[in-house]
Amino acid sequence: MIETPSYDLTVFKVHFGLLTLRAYSKGEHVLRFEAIVHNTRLLRCGRVLERFPKIVSRLTAMLERFTVMLDCVDVAYLPGEILDELPRPSRLGATRVGGIDLNKVRARVVRAGIVALAAAREGFTVAELTEKVHSMTGQSDYSTRQAAYDIRKLRAKGLLTKPERSRRYHVPPEAARTITALSVLRDQVMNPILADVRSPRQGRKPSTWTSIDRDYESLRVDMQTLFDHLGVITTDLPTAA
Repeated sequence: MIETPSYDLTVFKVHFGLLTLRAYSKGEHVLRFEAIVHNTRLLRCGRVLERFPKIVSRLTAMLERFTVMLDCVDVAYLPGEILDELPRPSRLGATRVGGIDLNKVRARVVRAGIVALAAAREGFTVAELTEKVHSMTGQSDYSTRQAAYDIRKLRAKGLLTKPERSRRYHVPPEAARTITALSVLRDQVMNPILADVRSPRQGRKPSTWTSIDRDYESLRVDMQTLFDHLGVITTDLPTAA
């Protein structure tokens, strides 16, 4: 959840039941981070006053994981062979699992759901991933069985871990960077550039022209030149008479 209660102030919230993480920023400056527990029973460390240092320690650990995950999402990383490796089948223990098709809508939504759950203090369950996908898509046709299979495929690729004798899954920091980079590559690099190449920019530039806008424009022009050299047509072919 993102709120903008006043000019240039942004409040970023993540809710995990009765636990809440908040980040406050104004312009390019981060003001502070907060961890809030609405019922200390959820921390499972007691509720009496003598347990207050333990409660603070648990909240601190939760906040530290939150900031680490934010950094991983902000600075993504794409290993060189990942695009070739993901579609290939893998093994998880003795079980053979399929590869990951980055172009499928289901795979994209699952990646977004895992990034949203990555900051969870104790990881997430299959049921929680299923519920997150439902809330993101507005549909309920994604089952826990599908979520379990998607999780196995991600574990086989090293993008998720599960401690022994646990039903909760964790996103390692480097895996969070890779999952984010895969989404950024498709949604903010490939799709916009290909769309711009097919529809050359016309008219005046917008009044607000950011450095990212200039990067997109440079890439659009260079990609059009590259496509011309490679013999790739970006306009619709004429129909035969």
